[in-house]
Amino acid sequence: MFLALNKPYGVLCQFTDRSTPPRRTLAEFVRQPDVYPAGRLDFDSEGLLLLTDDGALAHRLTDPRHKIEKTYLVQVEGAPSEDQLRQLQQSVLLNDGPTLPAHARLLASVPDWLWPRDPPVRFRKTVADAWIELSIREGRNRQVRRMTAAVGLPTLRLIRVRIDKIALDELAPGKTRIVRE
Repeated sequence: MFLALNKPYGVLCQFTDRSTPPRRTLAEFVRQPDVYPAGRLDFDSEGLLLLTDDGALAHRLTDPRHKIEKTYLVQVEGAPSEDQLRQLQQSVLLNDGPTLPAHARLLASVPDWLWPRDPPVRFRKTVADAWIELSIREGRNRQVRRMTAAVGLPTLRLIRVRIDKIALDELAPGKTRIVRE
């Protein structure tokens, strides 16, 4: 059993924070006792986060040897070229080594179901932006952001929409639902 959370922007992927002033945490959104995140999402990333009380299940989802696919919607600065998309698909050389091949495709428009971010992403009239759907089978620290930056497309907004067969679907930001695998 999993608990799926649509983690809002600006929320730590833990239940407590000792910084001053304290930041928002999962405790604000998750009332179910004894569940823990199976993986992480950065403070400035949004979307699907799975929580469970089953350590073996969490390990299967997060251990890189299992190569569980994770899919993201990525708003990038700039208009991606075919060459940039091909680089993302084939492999990107990062400072900790090359990535595995990924699935990357340019989206024709912003998905209809996408909620506005609070605070909004900065808007610049002179710089185009675009949305890419990107699926990876690794889980390195800030990997998607580093991949897009490495090909010249800085990430403006990052939303995880799927982990393996579990999709975010229409789960609203800050809301949870029980997922039975």
